[in-house]
Amino acid sequence: MLPPSTDPGSSHKSSEAREEGEGRMVQVGPYTVDELRAETRGCSERIHLNNAGAGLMPNTVVQAIRDHIELEARIGGYEASDHRGEAIDACYMAVGRLLAAAPSSIAFVENATVAYAQALSAIPFQAGDAVVTSQNDYISNQIMFLALTRRYGIEVVRAPEHPDGGFDPEGTCRLIRSREPVLVAMTHIPTNSGLVQPVGTLAEACREVGAWYLVDACQSLGQMPLDVDEIGCDFLSATSRKFLRGPRGAGFLYISERALDAGLEPLYVDMRGADWTGPDTYEPRPTARRFENWEFAYALVLGTGEAARLARSLGLDAIRARSWALAAEAREGLSAVGGATVLDRGAQRSAIVTAHLAGWSPEELHQELFRRGFNTSVTRREYAQIDFAEKGFDWAIRLSPHYYNTEDEVSAFVAAIADLSR
Repeated sequence: MLPPSTDPGSSHKSSEAREEGEGRMVQVGPYTVDELRAETRGCSERIHLNNAGAGLMPNTVVQAIRDHIELEARIGGYEASDHRGEAIDACYMAVGRLLAAAPSSIAFVENATVAYAQALSAIPFQAGDAVVTSQNDYISNQIMFLALTRRYGIEVVRAPEHPDGGFDPEGTCRLIRSREPVLVAMTHIPTNSGLVQPVGTLAEACREVGAWYLVDACQSLGQMPLDVDEIGCDFLSATSRKFLRGPRGAGFLYISERALDAGLEPLYVDMRGADWTGPDTYEPRPTARRFENWEFAYALVLGTGEAARLARSLGLDAIRARSWALAAEAREGLSAVGGATVLDRGAQRSAIVTAHLAGWSPEELHQELFRRGFNTSVTRREYAQIDFAEKGFDWAIRLSPHYYNTEDEVSAFVAAIADLSR
């Protein structure tokens, strides 16, 4: 059984394979894949290749959530959170360590979209301000930008693309310096392809012109190492449910000391984020908790902390090596299937794989794969208008393996696609 609350630091073994007897036993950090699968009950029921949607929760995460719900039922909701105060505070530490950030810079919220919206609401937009973003940013982010153009009259400026895919770092830095935007907002790994965007290349240009820098790390958290100082962002939003393998309905926002010291706060700050100091005055919290709301699903916060500790115990380098290698095997296999077109671009490609299969509708293909035991998802043109228009496709099937998946599962998926292509 995996330990429930291990966080031995950052010195972990990389993902490796070793021979043991006649069998091949693959390691991810200190555990074998078989051990990780044994602690993931969903592995016995489905071939789960939808970690970009929601990863399978390990037993330790499920138990942490269940224990707190049972405590609330026994002694009351407010009393339970008071009783588990130290454990809840430790979750800020666990998530902060995933980002090489201080616990005081972490705000827990309901989901990544709320985190992103809280960050956007803190920017003092004025008519004529520019927001620089990429052509591959997440659909909800793009819609929020367009809503800001309606409300405040800002201008959305999309960064130039690199020939390999993703924004071009040099061209984007030139754009930032020439346009002097109030905000630069980039998605690290888009939901609609395996692309990894070079978000760590823009911080210097942002500082030069005084732009705030917001990074959407919803898909990168839990599948690769993240360091907010190396990225140089002021805000980073993420969710618990995807590659981190935490629960749905939980997310968080990182806020830099620069942003906190500048007094940035969400548009609708509540009693969690501020003190009401007089009839006509209030004082925001000095830490990132000014971005939180009063009401919490504390069981999900505790589950998120447990998921963060597990990721740290395995090592993010090991997780990346394992999950990206499985994705590369999937791309190679699918590329050899007649009628299948792999759509991923980028110099770096993550654990998200997208492919189109001729002769099928997305609904029928998704349902047939589910009938055969595969969990996948469909990404459509309306989710990524610019990217899919350039690629000339209206939809793709998306698979996203993680470290607890096996080579046999990836091979079985490729074989199923080959069978369906006939």
